[in-house]
Amino acid sequence: MKTIYDQTKLKGNKVFEPFELAGITFPNRIIRSATYEGMGDENGKPTDQLLKKYEALAKGGVGGIITGFIGVSQQGRSSGFHMSMLDKAENVEAYKKLTKRMHEMGTPIIAQLNHCGGQTKEESTHMPVVAPSKISDYKAKEITKAEILEVIEAFVQGIKNAKEAGFDGVQIHVAHGYLLSEFVSPRMNRRKDEWGGSTENRFRIVKLIFEKARKEVGDYPILVKLNGYETLKNGMTIEESIKIAKLLEQVGCDGIEVSNGTEKAGLATIRGQVPWKILIAQNKKLNKMPEFMKNFVGIVVKKTLPQPQPKNLFNLEAAMSIKKAVNIPVILVGGITKLEEIEDVIKDKIDAVSMCRPFIIESDLVNKFKTGKQTQSKCIQCNFCIIGTLRGPFRCYYGKLPVSKS
Repeated sequence: MKTIYDQTKLKGNKVFEPFELAGITFPNRIIRSATYEGMGDENGKPTDQLLKKYEALAKGGVGGIITGFIGVSQQGRSSGFHMSMLDKAENVEAYKKLTKRMHEMGTPIIAQLNHCGGQTKEESTHMPVVAPSKISDYKAKEITKAEILEVIEAFVQGIKNAKEAGFDGVQIHVAHGYLLSEFVSPRMNRRKDEWGGSTENRFRIVKLIFEKARKEVGDYPILVKLNGYETLKNGMTIEESIKIAKLLEQVGCDGIEVSNGTEKAGLATIRGQVPWKILIAQNKKLNKMPEFMKNFVGIVVKKTLPQPQPKNLFNLEAAMSIKKAVNIPVILVGGITKLEEIEDVIKDKIDAVSMCRPFIIESDLVNKFKTGKQTQSKCIQCNFCIIGTLRGPFRCYYGKLPVSKS
């Protein structure tokens, strides 16, 4: 079969060479970025369905896996479908089977830990929704100082649990408008006490998580996913994210994955097509409307939902700026679909790339890149997969609504 990739380029190609991060050896520099799977059971334990997804990624040649976010607190549980949790000792044992299998297959696996903050819902957590400040971006009460300390302890316990469960490391979620991201963001943190105001004060909660965790787990790898910028007024700028990246390095962070976006910012994080059809299909009232009305609503949604440009490599500038400012590894995520793009990014000294949606449609994409079968993902960036996780496990829809069983 005629290939579409010059195999001579593989010689000396750093993309497919092993690299080390905090003592973890990755077989190549293409990592599966955290992707919300919705494949925990009612207690947040990983299901066999999730294990099979990870096995497919490992067989497909991925350099490593960062799990979909795992909750450290019931109060921070996602409003999406069946979030995985690591807040209980009994869940640790369930994860051991998963990490053991990944290690048998030679694939490093990192647990992403998260508290959803103002972006969760009370009907999901059965607890008050909390955020650093009361602002229009979400419906939440201002978190108290006592509750902040509880969140810190929850993250520390989550890190300890992840280590015991056999994960190669953890990634703390400080992006996408979740609780820790809300704290470091000047837009979302309007506090006047020691937890708000200056960059150092807004960073305090993350700093204390690291300090307390290091006393418990030593040099266990702890990475961070960080917003390199926010597309909304008064949000994070690249200059501010550089300051935070330097603070992360000072407190012992082992690597930074650079992203962007919040729920309020619409498609800033994922970009591509506006998935209005599945948004309407999942709303009982809207789905009952005649087709011509649905099409009208779709036009309105596309005009009102923020959709920043460009659609590809949209975090590269921020990642490059952070890389120049710190001496720890930097991973780029966001709008990466082509092998040529990955090669250029690695040549530009970014340590690795991570991808989300391309691996939903093709778990074996890395092998396809390496063998020359493909040079670009088949993902059409329809974004149905992202909306679909609100009601069920993640999968590729390829721009088509699921057929009703009724």
